[in-house]
Amino acid sequence: MKKNIGLLLIWTSLLISQKDGLGQQMSLHSQFQMNEYLVNPAVAGYDGYSKLNLSAREQWLGIPQSPKTHSVSFQTRLLQSSYINRSKSVNKNSDSKSKLSRVGLGAMVLDDRTGPIARTGIQLTYAYHIPLQTSQLSFGVSAEGYQFRLRKEDITLYDEDDPYFMNYDFGSFIPDANFGAYYLASNYNFGFSIYNLFQAGMKIGHNGNTDYRALRHYYLTGGYKYDISRNFYLYGYALLKSTNKFKSMQADLSVTGFIYENYWLGLAYRTENTLIIKAGFKVNNFYFGYAYDQSFNSISNYTYGSHEITATLKFGSSARRYKWLNHDMY
Repeated sequence: MKKNIGLLLIWTSLLISQKDGLGQQMSLHSQFQMNEYLVNPAVAGYDGYSKLNLSAREQWLGIPQSPKTHSVSFQTRLLQSSYINRSKSVNKNSDSKSKLSRVGLGAMVLDDRTGPIARTGIQLTYAYHIPLQTSQLSFGVSAEGYQFRLRKEDITLYDEDDPYFMNYDFGSFIPDANFGAYYLASNYNFGFSIYNLFQAGMKIGHNGNTDYRALRHYYLTGGYKYDISRNFYLYGYALLKSTNKFKSMQADLSVTGFIYENYWLGLAYRTENTLIIKAGFKVNNFYFGYAYDQSFNSISNYTYGSHEITATLKFGSSARRYKWLNHDMY
């Protein structure tokens, strides 16, 4: 049985190693544009909306115990105490941006599973937004904590009553922090963020003799909106991610077409030969998006691809607060 536990630890180390850490330590998504808060804490409350986001991803469908990621997040921008009273009257000399506080808040609960390995945690965010003449600069910090564990119910044993297994410590709580910066203008944006700032360690085993350390992750994003006509525009988006070892880099490049801002269809390419098709629609303040990933490598022979569903509900209106924000890019 000790041999089986040893193999399990080897599997764990491979999942969080330098080579595979980029894809396994941090959850993978294909619709970051619908919720950039997943990769940048500075986004919390950046556009004046309050948003509730739900996301579910089933990766490599057809492979037993393949990766699954589910998240719920909420972001908001604090209003000044005088906003409600002033909204009842018209003040021609007031600045629309002054009605909104510079503080944004966010929270997220995430559950990420790969085989018998699970990571469940929460993230709390404070963001500060600096309005400029025709743009905005934002900074954000997050405190997070998650439980990293090996799920006993997903492990098949030769001996169910093995004392070594019964006395094994299969969980470890890991606290850490994240930082991000985000710049938003009328037709473009870019951001930079760092996750796992402290590179917290995790111990697995009843003797605490196995110590792994989370890798620091870097994200660089950029988006550009190009108007084709009054009712149609293209939105290009790029995401570059890497660990602190700078040997595991991955890029997502996408172009999405929007019709009347109510319907969209996009195509993306992820390095390591993955093609992504995205589509969605908007009804009032509700946004629904779907993404399908198809890998063109050895794993494609064993899977039906990856599927991701994202739903967003927005509250409030940002048009009166940001006159220079012409389009609703999600």
